[in-house]
Amino acid sequence: MQLADPAKEASARALMETLRCLVCQGQSIADSDADMAADMRALVRERIEHGEKPASIRDWLIARYGDYVTYDPPLSGLTWPLWLTPILLLAIGGWVVRSSFRRRTR
Repeated sequence: MQLADPAKEASARALMETLRCLVCQGQSIADSDADMAADMRALVRERIEHGEKPASIRDWLIARYGDYVTYDPPLSGLTWPLWLTPILLLAIGGWVVRSSFRRRTR
């Protein structure tokens, strides 16, 4: 069920796109067909309808379900590997490419 106010519905949809479905994990709650995602969509719409700001809804969901519920987890002791791993993999890839070019030129 969509909200009657188009601005509130747009706000709810924008928030839903940033929240991960906890059941299917690869989809946002906006795209998921899981029952839990439907419940979360209804919750987001209900809170938006009552005037709550998307940021506070997001913070509440993170507090309730953990950082995994968001596609953009905050940097913390638990999430730093998520942020550092891509940089580390790029550095290793660059080192491997550089090493293979050096061997070919010798």
